[in-house]
Amino acid sequence: MAVVKPVIFQVVGYQNSGKTTFLIRLIQALTKEGLKAVTIKHHGHGGKPEGERGKDTGRHLEAGALATLVEGDGRLILQAEDSNWSLAEQIRLMEFFKADVILIEGHKLELYPKLLILRDKADLSLLDKVDNISWIIYWEDSIRDSIQLEIPSFHIDDEASVHLITQNIKKCVQKIEDKC
Repeated sequence: MAVVKPVIFQVVGYQNSGKTTFLIRLIQALTKEGLKAVTIKHHGHGGKPEGERGKDTGRHLEAGALATLVEGDGRLILQAEDSNWSLAEQIRLMEFFKADVILIEGHKLELYPKLLILRDKADLSLLDKVDNISWIIYWEDSIRDSIQLEIPSFHIDDEASVHLITQNIKKCVQKIEDKC
């Protein structure tokens, strides 16, 4: 993982792969380690996102994120409107919160270090489309057998994945602090 301030880490996969559920577990683990996290969520469903309770961004806050942001079709929840918000602009906005970690849900084609979640064999095509994969979570054991990469891979139910990713992020945060 590249050492940048704050540490930026993505969780990507197709819709309904478990990104939000995993991200919530990661936020909780980072919070327990004393790290401050904020989240950015890509609204991949089309149209403008709604700022309703019980949605993914609300769940991020309930899990311990200091702040969360979702963008879709020009709407940036914080209710700011623009034609389109780039991920770089969203990251700059979230830097205001002085978090240790910015967690990004979605934005598959961005180049930050990431966790890729593969729900079924049809998702294996993402291995050819997504760059900078640091970790893989898979749902079916047959997927694990199809992964031809030397990347740490875990079953979706393996709690070790959350712990190891948390510790990796924590080491990156500590490297940044040591250089200051």
